[in-house]
Amino acid sequence: MVNSPMSRKLARNGGLFYPVIGFSLFVTFLYLAFGDLWWGFNSNRENIKLSFVERNGTQFFVDGKAFYINGWNSYWLMDHAVDYSNRPKIKGILQAGAKMGLTVCRTWAFNDGGYNALQISPGRFDERVFRALDHVIAEARKNGIRLMLSLVNNLHAFGGKTEYVKWAEKEGVALSSSNDSFFYDPTIRRYFKNYVKTVLTRRNVYTGIEYRDDPTIFAWELINEPRCMTDPSGDTLQDWIEEMSTFVKSIDRKHLLTVGLEGFYGRRSPKRSTANPEFWAADLGSDFIRNSMLSTIDFASVHVYPDHWFHDKHFEEKLKFAAKWMLSHIEDGDKELRKPIIFTEFGLSNENEDFEPAQRDRFYKMVLDFIYKSAKRNRSGAGSFFWQFLVEGMELYNDDFGIIPWERPSTYQLITEQSCRLAREHGVLPTQIEHLKDFCASTRL
Repeated sequence: MVNSPMSRKLARNGGLFYPVIGFSLFVTFLYLAFGDLWWGFNSNRENIKLSFVERNGTQFFVDGKAFYINGWNSYWLMDHAVDYSNRPKIKGILQAGAKMGLTVCRTWAFNDGGYNALQISPGRFDERVFRALDHVIAEARKNGIRLMLSLVNNLHAFGGKTEYVKWAEKEGVALSSSNDSFFYDPTIRRYFKNYVKTVLTRRNVYTGIEYRDDPTIFAWELINEPRCMTDPSGDTLQDWIEEMSTFVKSIDRKHLLTVGLEGFYGRRSPKRSTANPEFWAADLGSDFIRNSMLSTIDFASVHVYPDHWFHDKHFEEKLKFAAKWMLSHIEDGDKELRKPIIFTEFGLSNENEDFEPAQRDRFYKMVLDFIYKSAKRNRSGAGSFFWQFLVEGMELYNDDFGIIPWERPSTYQLITEQSCRLAREHGVLPTQIEHLKDFCASTRL
């Protein structure tokens, strides 16, 4: 390391002693955090015990203790695990999450049609891909990580509602030109219900536990970022959420359920003109309050992407909006919904013209601070999930938001400090003790 380009640059700028000492301390810090990941993790964790996460009012609870989430997205877990040679990366990201004190990972439990499809066609499943999902759940359990599993995509990636519409068209079902028929066509609703039942009742080949009975699963998410733009009144999507959430609960009463919303306020909401990013957000057919109010929905989800919602604002303006956006939804959880609010995706694109890495840290810190303050006050802001985390060598799965968290020390520190702060407020979970007890005790927050 002494002969690295960075070391030579430091030497030219005034000597090696202090830089080497600083670098050594940093290496020591990373070793303490990731040593097991590099040199062989404690693999004898087969008997780790997890309890179901429950909800009482605006808070989650585990074993009677309030539970606030520091989580992340790695949507690619199942797809990547199909190839056995890739499975060390599944193990790696879950071990890394545990090392950082993270507690829940959000990932896809769907791939409809196409390459590595879980559901090849309506009612036809690829056992090889199902075993990959089994592996993900079993590996998460070993590492004390819970999973939020999403059941379908509103977007085109990994099939989504568009693939369901194509399947129906092949059967000669008369549909509109819009893929929004996913939400109202009886044939497609039947396809989706069959899929949901198959997933929820799946028996994991590695653990022997049916998914609906496995506390490794934190919650089900009906659909990622639902929009029904052909019916901006919101009635079509609301009917679909009612029917599907009731169906899920008829099969699985043990797990929590959310919709998967972005958080936009619909036409009927008094906040449509004051809290939405712009006018278009009220015409997407979704409504944060109305969709989340149903008794079959246990908590509400929100996404935070100010740089995608605005194209003519500077970073400071986007940051200001994001703060207002989060406060508005936490207020809704406390006063309107009386349910927990989770910011299930948040990120800042590196493709913005004025992007600097330090901006991400500022944005991340703002989001994490809101959750920490909510936890201190026992309020409804119950957690946040970075979009997205990867390990080395995964460029194909990356996007303009993805990060390898341990590559940037300041980002890594923000993440781990959040885990420690939440643990200090509400206690360390049994699954976190191995990683956080000593580390947090020596960390000044």
